[in-house]
Formats: sequence, C-alpha cells, structure tokens
Amino acid sequence: MDLSNLISQEELIKRSTQIKKVFFYRICGAGMGPAAVLVKQAGFDVHGADSAFYPPMSTFLETTGIPLFKLEEATPEFLKQYDLIVVGNSVSGKAEVARMIEKVGVPFTSFPSALGSLVLKNKNVIGIAGTHGKTTTTYFMTQMLEKLGQNPGYLVGGIIEGREPAKLGDNYFVIESDEYDSAYFHKISKFRLYELKSMILTSLEFDHADIFSSVEKIEDEFRDVIPGMKSTLIFNQEYASAMKLFHEYSGKNPVQKWYLYGEGSEIGPHDVRTFENGSNFTLNWKGQKVSFDSSVVGQHNVLNLASCVIFLLSEGFSVSDVQKASLEIGMVKRRQEVRGKYRDMVVIDDFAHHPRAITVTLDAIRARFKNKKIITIFEPISATARSAIFQNEFRDSLALSDKVIIAKASIPTTAINGKDLDVDKLAQEISGMGKPAVCVSKLEELRHNIDESADKDSVLLVLSNRTCLGLWESNFVQELKT
Repeated sequence: MDLSNLISQEELIKRSTQIKKVFFYRICGAGMGPAAVLVKQAGFDVHGADSAFYPPMSTFLETTGIPLFKLEEATPEFLKQYDLIVVGNSVSGKAEVARMIEKVGVPFTSFPSALGSLVLKNKNVIGIAGTHGKTTTTYFMTQMLEKLGQNPGYLVGGIIEGREPAKLGDNYFVIESDEYDSAYFHKISKFRLYELKSMILTSLEFDHADIFSSVEKIEDEFRDVIPGMKSTLIFNQEYASAMKLFHEYSGKNPVQKWYLYGEGSEIGPHDVRTFENGSNFTLNWKGQKVSFDSSVVGQHNVLNLASCVIFLLSEGFSVSDVQKASLEIGMVKRRQEVRGKYRDMVVIDDFAHHPRAITVTLDAIRARFKNKKIITIFEPISATARSAIFQNEFRDSLALSDKVIIAKASIPTTAINGKDLDVDKLAQEISGMGKPAVCVSKLEELRHNIDESADKDSVLLVLSNRTCLGLWESNFVQELKT
C-alpha cells in the first residue's frame, strides 16, 4: 500500500480553492452518489465511474448532469486530468485497482473527507449519530428546519419519496453520521471527517461487528470528535455508552451546550401517548411543560422527534413555531413503510436488523395496529445480525411477534472472531416460548409461509436491509394492493 498521494483533511482544506476537477471512483454507492452531487453543487466539476448503474442511484445521478463512465474507462492516463480522486468504500485495500489509484500521481481521499473539506467546513453541521434512528432523525430534522423557514442542506442515507437524498442548502446542514469506516485507507468512522459543529446521539450500543471488536472501540470514535465540537450535544441517556461519554466530556468545553433526553430524563419526552395515526408527548423546557403533537408513531420515533425539538429550541426557535413544525412529519422509505395489502393482510417493510431496533419497531406496530396478529419475517443479513453475538437478544425481541419466519442468510458472518447465528436454534427457542417460528432458505418456502399466514386480522412485518430472499424483487410486489 502506497499512501504518498493520500491527501490529509487539513491539506485538502488548504487546497480547496485550487481544486477544480473531482473524480468519484465507484460513484453509485449509497454515500458516494449523494456526496458527488453535493461537491458539484458546491461549484466543483465532478465526474464519476462505476461498474454498473442501477436505479434509483443511476436515475438520480443522471438528473444532476454529472458525466458517468464505466470503470474500465478510468485508466491511469484518464485519471491524471483530475485534481482529486474520491475513492469509494467498496474499493478493497487488497485490490489491484487500489494500487492503480495510488500510483496515478493525483491526490486521493475518501468521500467523508471530501465532503468535510470541500462542502461542510463552513456550514453549521448537525451530525445525527447512533446505532439506531440516524436516517429517520436526519429526515425529521431536515423537515422541521424547512417548516421553520430555513433552507437546510442535508445528506440522508435512505430513499425519500419525492426528494433527492442530498442538497447543499444554506447555513444548517443535517447529515447522517455513520460510525462505519470511510475507506480502506481511512479506517475511521465517517463522522470524524464531517467537520461537525453539533451532534445528536440517538443511541449507542454494539454493532458493526465486522470492523469493531467491542462497543468500547465505537466509543473511541466519538472521543475523537466530541472535545472539539463548538455547539450543541444532545444525548439519549437510555444508553450506558452514551452516558459514559456524557460524564467524560460534559462541562469540559465552555462553548458546548449539553442536553440529555430519554426515559427518566428531566427534559423528557414525558407522558407519551401513541395512537394509530400519531403521538402526543410533553417536554420540560425552561421550567415549562410543553405539549407536542405529531404524526409519528411509536416510542422510538417520539424519541427521535424529541431530540430534534430540543435542538431547535436550543437554537432559539420559538416554542409555538416548533410545535407547528412537529405536526406533519414524513418517514423515510423502509421505516415502518406500509407497502400495501396482500390478501387483506397489511404488509410493512422495515430496515430493523438489531435486537433493540426490532423490539421498538414491534412496539410501534402493536400501537398502530391494535388487535391484529403480527407475522414477522426476519432476514439477518448484516455482519452483526449474521453472527451469534445477539443470539439470545434476537430470540427475545422476535418473540414479541405472534409468528416468526426467519429467512436464512446464505453467507457466513464477517464479524471479528464471530460465530454464525444459529437460526435453527433461534426458531426452536422462539417456538418454545409459545410463538410459532420456522426457518426458510428459499423464496418459494417464504412465499408458502406468507400464504399460510395471510388474513385480514394479521400484519406482515418484513425486517430486512436487503431483498429478503428476493421477496422485494419478486411478483409479490405486483400482488400488493394499495
């Protein structure tokens, strides 16, 4: 590995006015595509390449006017015309193409570093971090700032109906601040490179077992950025790791404003009531008990919304204006998304793939669809979910369903020193708790179990961060009625 042409964050910031042409290598990544668009909106001449171009990312990029190339066209001679190469995280440090990029002679970096240096350095950046709820909370904050008359920039790591996944905006910039690493040469969390001014920490527990060996290693990533932040930090006190960081750093930097929220906190949310089409809660703010109504459903979404409310109130927006901004809030796709009905059974698509996320999602579905049975399909597909790290926790969370169908992953876990999740044992133990549970490994088996369960008194909840054995790519989608 030759990193002599890797440009540091500090140097990239210094040379930002000299850089004109930027090339994104593997531009179709979920973060790379939006980042490329933001760099273009910031005034740079942006081009990119990938091995294949598929909707929705390909469609999004085509609308921006960014010239796109096949990877084989990105030869060393071709790349020499650029001032900076941004390398996607899908490029392995062991790949021949990595050696090629390193030897071109052009400065290269990761997309988080390019974003932080070229786009975010002079923005009021609000990082939404945590194990759960990052995408949802980022979208909540963006909508509320817009309703408050702002023109916020944002980067959301999800698909939003009728909205691009990224926008440059004016002063405020809301960014999903992922703890996953940035590139083969930047083995650090993305948010460490985003030039954050403020942070909301929605949650903090062990995840990403393929790159972290313990939750303490994840805490260390936050320790790198918290001391230098210059504005507001809002932490969910329900998580031990979040509280550990709070006790280490709160009160140490006089320019920082710290707030704790969550169950049992002084601020709240308190008196949470969830209905089929919304929620109501109160916050204690400056000695006053303030009530908020919203269209969001479920305790976890109330927590996500409350963190945004606290930030906005701390910024000086009026209580009445924030109350109005909280009312009608849209959701990101694949977050409790009702996809339609299958044989009169409501079908919901959700991204949850961590035990706690599954628990809170099931709680929200119970609140929303009272008196209905919940049939849960779970596809453990992330490195952590495919491992045995949360064997017992998955059992306990999934057993909150009335029936469980486990879609068995066909690939072993890549968790550090991790064993594979024993899905057969998982199904057996859930069944032993009085909740029928089966394992399936093929789409045909999955469809058979869905058909057996389908009736008007049930809700089908599909938990997967991919296609769930191809279910979402099959004719099942065409059979759904809206």
